[in-house]
Amino acid sequence: MTTHPTAGLPGRLGTTALAEQLAGASPIQLVDVREDQELALARLPHPVVHLPLSRSAEWIGRLDELLDRERPVAVLCHAGVRSWQFACWLMQDQGYGDVWNVEGGIEAWSREVDASVPRY
Repeated sequence: MTTHPTAGLPGRLGTTALAEQLAGASPIQLVDVREDQELALARLPHPVVHLPLSRSAEWIGRLDELLDRERPVAVLCHAGVRSWQFACWLMQDQGYGDVWNVEGGIEAWSREVDASVPRY
């Protein structure tokens, strides 16, 4: 399922559509908001900007160094809840425009795209 971002709300991006975006010529920026131990358990085989929510004090002041405002951003977590909250914050409080929430998170990626990514 894919719906586009509108009026301060992130778009919804299914894992199959995310896989297509990541394989494209100018791939979407992928932000993973899970904690370190979650990333160690399961990760996508693609570059990610790791912004664990519990350590936001470490990266919040460098957000514009870490993310390109001119490129779309997809946000990932375990199941899609934390990423939705972060994506809304990114749009509503930080002024990013083209932001997507990965529906179902890494759990859905493992089920729908790549079963070699461990489920937890």
